[in-house]
Amino acid sequence: QMQLVESGGGLVQAGGSLRLSCAASGDIVSRNTMAWYRQAPGKQRELVAALMAGGTTNYADSVKGRFTISRDNAKNTVYLQMNSLKPEDTAVYYCKRTFGNLQNWGQGTQVTVSS
Repeated sequence: QMQLVESGGGLVQAGGSLRLSCAASGDIVSRNTMAWYRQAPGKQRELVAALMAGGTTNYADSVKGRFTISRDNAKNTVYLQMNSLKPEDTAVYYCKRTFGNLQNWGQGTQVTVSS
């Protein structure tokens, strides 16, 4: 099992920035596919960004050029840097790890962007 704890959410004005952190324990992030998802009220959970073990990244079209996923192997932590935030980015953001058939989720952190 891998435990994931997100932090860094909050309230920010449109155009602002936040950095989310996902601190992992029980396994090392660098050998997993690590991803950030988000779920807005009344909507399905959607993939925001993913970071493969080899370093390849994927982003949802809606966040390309604004969000960056990264990891710090020494801290065993994954980050999501979010710039130029928009009200439509408002959601609960979740960290997820995938390793083969294994999946673990964090508890989520709320991000609210005011207009």
